[in-house]
Amino acid sequence: MLTVALPKGALLRETIELLQQVGLDFSAFLDSSNRQLQICDRSGTMQGLLVRAQDVPVYVEYGQAQLGIVGYDVLREKQPTVAQLVDLGFGYCRMSVAVKQGTYQRAADLPAHCRVASKSVRCAREYFHSLDLPVEIIPLYGSVELGPITDMSEAIVDLVSTGRTLRENGLVEIEKLFDSTAYLIAHPLSYRLNVDEIHDWMTRLRNLTAPKASELTNQSELG
Repeated sequence: MLTVALPKGALLRETIELLQQVGLDFSAFLDSSNRQLQICDRSGTMQGLLVRAQDVPVYVEYGQAQLGIVGYDVLREKQPTVAQLVDLGFGYCRMSVAVKQGTYQRAADLPAHCRVASKSVRCAREYFHSLDLPVEIIPLYGSVELGPITDMSEAIVDLVSTGRTLRENGLVEIEKLFDSTAYLIAHPLSYRLNVDEIHDWMTRLRNLTAPKASELTNQSELG
């Protein structure tokens, strides 16, 4: 029996709804009274693990789960040794640089050696390295927006969906690093050993999500 790692948080409901469309029912994970972290779907076809989004690729990389669903932003940050099988086309957001309104127009305008707060330390460091702009990355794992508000940092690198939180806190996006949607990932060895079974689930999900992923790509290209 295959095991799939499912992400707690923002992607969980859409993940479960998508899996229901291919005959896998993990809706028990949405029941607030349920404390189980490992269950079989109602048909007994697959086992599910409920883990923090950042831990999904870890469980897949180490083989405790053969499949996982996780945001592309986590894959960029963690850089795990996993196979990225399908862009599932939901959970769209973008990794962006944001600053106080009226301060900077572009990331390249930030002063050298300024402070940038971020949960995504690797992504932030790599981006500013690509600009050849030395900055100090401050790791924060709560409300990153407080960095510029309290003058602890000149900028933040964070995920943005609607942009409402930024606007309500007087911040504005000035650069986009990359777009992020949910991906189906697999353990490379498990994929080779269970190629037919995993390919079957991959094909079912791809057939469901290809139009959505294509639509998001077009929207991204249009800005």
